[in-house]
Amino acid sequence: MRPDEAMEKSLIIALQTALHELGFDPNGIDGWAGANTKSAAADYLAARQVRDTPPPIVFAGAGKRLDDWDLPVIGARIGVGEDHVHAVIDVEAAGSGFDEEGRVRMLFEPHVFYRELGPGLERDRAVAAGLAYPRWGQRAYPRDSYPRLLAAIAINENAALRSASWGLGQIMGFNALLAGYPDARAMVTAFIVDEELHLAAMVAFIIASGLDDELRRRDWSGFARGYNGASYAVHGYHTKLAAAYAKWARIPDTPIPEAA
Repeated sequence: MRPDEAMEKSLIIALQTALHELGFDPNGIDGWAGANTKSAAADYLAARQVRDTPPPIVFAGAGKRLDDWDLPVIGARIGVGEDHVHAVIDVEAAGSGFDEEGRVRMLFEPHVFYRELGPGLERDRAVAAGLAYPRWGQRAYPRDSYPRLLAAIAINENAALRSASWGLGQIMGFNALLAGYPDARAMVTAFIVDEELHLAAMVAFIIASGLDDELRRRDWSGFARGYNGASYAVHGYHTKLAAAYAKWARIPDTPIPEAA
């Protein structure tokens, strides 16, 4: 046997031994790369690919709505009543964390996607497809943002999820860490389950952003500036928040059950 043949055989034996230990039986450790060894190696690579690539997100799931007492219980964590929380929810997500198809309520922002992608081929693809542009307001928003989102995910999933606002509080994906999640995917996946998680994330974001004081004292301009950005007044977020709060203040609060 030539030295190179001996080396090749020893490498195959090492491969077969590793496959066997990993649970992919090559049907013997003999140093020959036959059909069984090749099949075991292919099975290992396929299994590794499945583990390394997370499954696609299905944006509709259990979709549990808020219980009546979720608002006062979670609002109490920052010293506000349910009227304050109702106001934010009404203005940010029209009172619901899920859309008509049971998906997490979402708005995809192409100007954020442009920023998240940064210069390069991915952004060039997104711009060519009409999925990204430099400034807000360059094009009208479609009624349903999900087709845009799915097309953006095909280019770069993480950037796409970070470029949309999600759930009851319409929290931007790039703010997932402030909302208590390691990344946008984890936040969105949680939101599929229960609106209570949307509300808890919204409160976590308010605390992390230092906006709880503004909310407690009903400083709607200060709150809207921090929550919606510097152009909040253009969209009237502060006046909408004030009106929503006034509406809910006229409605009796939900009593908190002792078990809650």
